[in-house]
Amino acid sequence: MGGTMDGTKHRRRGDTRQRIQDIALELFAEQGYEKTSLREIAERLDVTKAALYYHFKTKEEILVSLFEDLTKPIEDLTEWGKRQPHTLETKQEIVRRYGRILSEAAPLFQFMQENQATVRELSIGEMFKNRMMGMRDIIIDPDADLVDQVRCISALFTMHAGMFVLRDVEGDPEDKRKAVLEVAIDLVTQAHTGSRNA
Repeated sequence: MGGTMDGTKHRRRGDTRQRIQDIALELFAEQGYEKTSLREIAERLDVTKAALYYHFKTKEEILVSLFEDLTKPIEDLTEWGKRQPHTLETKQEIVRRYGRILSEAAPLFQFMQENQATVRELSIGEMFKNRMMGMRDIIIDPDADLVDQVRCISALFTMHAGMFVLRDVEGDPEDKRKAVLEVAIDLVTQAHTGSRNA
């Protein structure tokens, strides 16, 4: 996938647009989406409202751009998956890569969880659902029986649930991430071998 995946998030593209997105998401998390204004985002960034306005006219535009940026790696992964053979190794690699995408986008998923009405209003949920359909299509064998289809879909949901539900479970975040990944890979592996033994 190229590029570094360490703490360079704030300088991913090193531009104002990226900084606006990061700061906006921080403010949305701190005080809620509804209570955050463009003026506050500009103040936190230490730029004029006009400078902010050059990139985004509304906070809705900021939010939609964040989700477009999030769904792009999922889209890229889906495209990559379509070009690969439908092997167990491919599916396991898809799950691993998806896990990395999710952990990098954790603040955004947190926002989705806490602001479901806004997500619905801005049809962000629809955009995300379409990307999930693409993921489903590359992880499920066309001839898989219903149980194996459910296993594959459960693998994806396990990874989503792992981001929220496990926050309240004691333990090291990295260990929890690995445990979620292991369960998701187990489900995909079971589904793959299940469809071979049918």
